[in-house]
Amino acid sequence: MIQWQDLHHSQLTVPQLYALLKLRCEVFIVEQNCPYLDIDDDDLVGENRHLLGWRDNVLVAYARILKSEREYDPVVIGRVIVSEAVRGEKLGYQLLSRAVASCEQHWPQHALYLSAQAHLQNFYARFGFQPVTEIYLEDDIPHIGMAREVDQA
Repeated sequence: MIQWQDLHHSQLTVPQLYALLKLRCEVFIVEQNCPYLDIDDDDLVGENRHLLGWRDNVLVAYARILKSEREYDPVVIGRVIVSEAVRGEKLGYQLLSRAVASCEQHWPQHALYLSAQAHLQNFYARFGFQPVTEIYLEDDIPHIGMAREVDQA
């Protein structure tokens, strides 16, 4: 059983922040062998939110939601992670469903955007995201920009 939390950045405790940064480092930097600065000054500003999925007090799923200060910019879902320890359990579907629901709850009139790893394009398409860019390299990993309009089901 996963315990989900959808938190404004100001609600994060130090242990929660540590856990999410640790998981992001484990997956995006170590596992994907991609040295980059994950801490990008977006975690603790504005209306940004963090979606955390816990199993037995261990963070196993996470996504970050960024809300621009500019009113007409899309809300960005990023840093979508399922821990290697629980992959294959379909938690990614729960995680993205909850991320989309959070965006719809907090910013119902905003389109959504994400920079997807290219091999996950079909996964994101199941949630109404459509490609809006060509495939490009981000930190030497093929990505594609995908958007979901407000009226998507």
